[in-house]
Amino acid sequence: MEDTQQKYYPRILQGIHLVILYIFIQTVVDFPLALLDYYNDTEYLYNPIKKIVLGVGSVVFILLYGIRKTKRPVLEIFPVKSFNPLVLLPIATFLWGAHNFLEEVNIWVEKLIPAPLWFWELFNRIFEGDFGFTGAFLKVAVIAPIVEELIFRGLIFNGFRRNYNGFVAVFMSALLFALFHLNPWQFPATFVLGLLLGWLMLRTNNIFVAILGHSINNAWVLLTVTYWQDLHEHPIYLLEKQNFLVLSGLVILLSLVLIYFTSIPWRRKNRK
Repeated sequence: MEDTQQKYYPRILQGIHLVILYIFIQTVVDFPLALLDYYNDTEYLYNPIKKIVLGVGSVVFILLYGIRKTKRPVLEIFPVKSFNPLVLLPIATFLWGAHNFLEEVNIWVEKLIPAPLWFWELFNRIFEGDFGFTGAFLKVAVIAPIVEELIFRGLIFNGFRRNYNGFVAVFMSALLFALFHLNPWQFPATFVLGLLLGWLMLRTNNIFVAILGHSINNAWVLLTVTYWQDLHEHPIYLLEKQNFLVLSGLVILLSLVLIYFTSIPWRRKNRK
């Protein structure tokens, strides 16, 4: 896939390097703290001050490093164009339908590769806020989408779509985004989300749309985890599985059509 005539940063291998560098920075701090917590029954790894300092510091470093390497204006790397806000509605309905199918996929993955207990403990930790539900919402649905989208649909996607066609840019950025989470149990969901957000970047050329789409996804996951019992007592979830999946599939198809059409007028206007 690499081409010696491609000149924009990052290309695929450079994108991989950027992700590995980001993970390495996190690991250098997290691994010793994890060992310390394990042997001393402490919780330094989850200290809110540590999480803020490491989170902000590592992201700022990666962004400054990437921006310097691109040698392009910031607004070209993180484009902000006009977009139709109505596109957020079909994004939300698409994610609802997609998550219903992904639950079935996750059951299959879990049977193939049983998740260890520590993974579920870590997963639950992600959705536990230091300040209750509000803290969890800020971490999961505000901070995480901003951080991850600036890197994946900002730095990485910007370089990919300049060096490759749209399909390769969307697919490879989604693949890196899924691999970034470092576990097979989140891979299907993060890969589908990455495909959607990459497509939205092609359609709208607006980093805020990707951030908002990511935020809607994470907010939905947070609500599902927090209110699992209440949500699954709703009449829709009491449908027979086959009918429920058919309904979800129809919602997905309709949502994709609506996303396509709600992004066209603004996209054409920006091209004039």
